[in-house]
Amino acid sequence: MKKLVFTLLSLSICIMALAQDRLTGKTFATRSEILARNGMAATSQPLATQAALDILRKGGSAMDAAIAANAVLGLVEPASCGIGGDIFAIVWDAKEQKLFGFNGSGRSPRSLTRDYFVKKDMDYVPYLGPLSVSVPGCVDGWFVMHEKYGKLKMEEILKPAIEYAREGFPVSEVIAYEMATNYQTRKDLPGFKETYMPNGHTPRKGEIFKNSDLGNTYEKIAKEGRDAFYKGDIARTIDAYMKKHGGFITYEDMASHTSNWIEPVSTNYRGYDVWELPPNGQGIAALQILNILEGYDITSMGFGSAEYLHVLTEAKKLAFEDRAKFYADPEFNKLPVEQLISKKYAEERRALIDLERAARRYPAGDIEIEAGNTTYLTVADKDGNMVSLIQSIYAEFASGMVPDGLGFVLQNRGQMFNVQDPDHFNSFEPGKRPFHTIIPAFITKDGKPWVSFGLMGGSIQPQGHAQIVVNLIDFDMGLQEAGDAPRMRHRGSSQPTGSRMTSGGTLNLESGFDYEAIRELRKKGHNISFAVGIYGGYQAIMVDLVNGVYSGASESRKDGQAAGY
Repeated sequence: MKKLVFTLLSLSICIMALAQDRLTGKTFATRSEILARNGMAATSQPLATQAALDILRKGGSAMDAAIAANAVLGLVEPASCGIGGDIFAIVWDAKEQKLFGFNGSGRSPRSLTRDYFVKKDMDYVPYLGPLSVSVPGCVDGWFVMHEKYGKLKMEEILKPAIEYAREGFPVSEVIAYEMATNYQTRKDLPGFKETYMPNGHTPRKGEIFKNSDLGNTYEKIAKEGRDAFYKGDIARTIDAYMKKHGGFITYEDMASHTSNWIEPVSTNYRGYDVWELPPNGQGIAALQILNILEGYDITSMGFGSAEYLHVLTEAKKLAFEDRAKFYADPEFNKLPVEQLISKKYAEERRALIDLERAARRYPAGDIEIEAGNTTYLTVADKDGNMVSLIQSIYAEFASGMVPDGLGFVLQNRGQMFNVQDPDHFNSFEPGKRPFHTIIPAFITKDGKPWVSFGLMGGSIQPQGHAQIVVNLIDFDMGLQEAGDAPRMRHRGSSQPTGSRMTSGGTLNLESGFDYEAIRELRKKGHNISFAVGIYGGYQAIMVDLVNGVYSGASESRKDGQAAGY
């Protein structure tokens, strides 16, 4: 009898092991890629993906579909994004065969100065409340990008979001969790409960949530255009609300807002051009990391090895020291972007890495200068246009400030300003764009589009971008595999632990890495930790120009979906 039980147990274990194996691809990949010829959308929520596909099927452009998806996401994923926040994009223009960058970030109030914080003995801009609010740039971004690349009218584009706002939608699992774990600190801020806690709590998984106020706001924007938001009733409502609750954003701040097209910057990584936007965002940190990694034989190290994770972590540390020092609004500073992303500079920085030991800290680069939760989406259309778009209100539920009857929360991106050091590149100044964490990305090969991608999650973004690129190029992973693969996230700097100083902050490792590699990393002096839900959320579209086929991917960490037709 015991022998029979043992045999059955062994057989069941074998069956379970076989059930976990995939027919193709890496074992950690959650599914195969999505393939389609005419259009593709990948977002962090299926309703947004379907809205984008509907727009594409109606003859809309990739930009039309991206705006439609973003509007739906602002409704269904309100802790992460919305029209109270900012927007950035990289666009592949199929007609011109060229990439264009877009910066749709807002500025600080013109009536607020650093002296305000100094006089109140504030070392930081408060995370919550009115002082962290900067002008929301999203809506202007929609209209400026739509003017250049749109086909359908804005009423048609925003229609899906308006209908979902009024009729309601079932809240999905990860989004319900994020809302439930982040409302407590915001619930008493003006307008928050009325908008996001209709039954005394944030909506739970599967509950139908409506936001008719946001539906009305969307309809006004659709009918009256961007000026309804920046020069009309919406701007006046925001002005009155901020005055009533101790804020500084005014009608004049809203009315004077502008977005701008910018030149994306790139580095060549093993024959592929990786594109990011220049500061005030952190995209060039990914390019700095890749430049440093290019000096190593990453392929032979192997995915998940201690050797690879060590040099990746040290490259991140080096890039982030420069990030802390140099990244800021270029209109207020002369930034050494070309030097920072140069191969020569990467060589100098790489020489600081000890392959056997983690550094406690690195100095920022000595360069002579002449006189910021989030949602990511990507869309491609039948004409070959591709949009890599990221939009955010910064923290979960942002400032917590919800203007009367508008149905959206205002971003707290101003919290990123430095108010301690008046000479810091990112020091608080009136009318200045704060340092931003949200970054879209793109990869080209021989001047042709290859991959539009991005992920969300604050400081994980440049670290994640670098890991995606390495997964695709060095480890030859597929588009879905590259996003599903376990990731690392390095955080912080040296801090005392027990009787000794640990080296260089904390290296967070997602589940899936081999314990032997973890043990070797600890021997090198890395402080290893394990956490859940801090590794970002990835979407991507790859184009096969030979066969005329798009591949789409949306990773398993979020509620997202990639779909095409």
